[in-house]
Amino acid sequence: MQIYIDADAIPNVIKEIICRAAIRTQVNAIFIANRATQLPSSPFLSYRVVRDGFDVADKAIVQACEPKDLVITSDIPLAAEAIEKGAEVVSPRGERFTKANIGARLNMRDFYDTMRASGIQSRGPAPLSSQDKQAFANALDRLLAKR
Repeated sequence: MQIYIDADAIPNVIKEIICRAAIRTQVNAIFIANRATQLPSSPFLSYRVVRDGFDVADKAIVQACEPKDLVITSDIPLAAEAIEKGAEVVSPRGERFTKANIGARLNMRDFYDTMRASGIQSRGPAPLSSQDKQAFANALDRLLAKR
C-alpha cells in the first residue's frame, strides 16, 4: 500500500496528519502537485512535482495508483477514477468515497458546475473544522490498520 495525496490544495494540518501516520506505520506517502512543498525528512515521504496544466497532478495520481493504494483528495472526478482502479479514497474531511457513493457525488458536482455556469453564486466549502480534522485522522487510521 502507498498513499497518494492530491497535494495542490491540501490543508497544512491534513498534510501533517498524513506525514505523522506514514512515518508511524512506515507506509510511503507521495504528495503530487504542480509545486513543491516542505515535508519532514523521512524515507516514507516524497514529493512529485508535475508540470502545470489542467488535471496534470490528477492524471499522475490515477496513473500511479494501484488496487489497495490510498488516494487522498477532495476532487470528485479524481476519486471516481481512483476507485475504478481499485484504490481506497478519502477526502481531507474524512469522507470515504466508494463505488456505492461516488456516482451521487459526481452528479452533485455536475449540478453545482451547471449552477455556477448559469451565473448562480454558491459558497465554497466551509473552513476545515476540528471535527473534520478528527474525522480525517480517524478515517486514515482505519484505512492504514486494514492494510
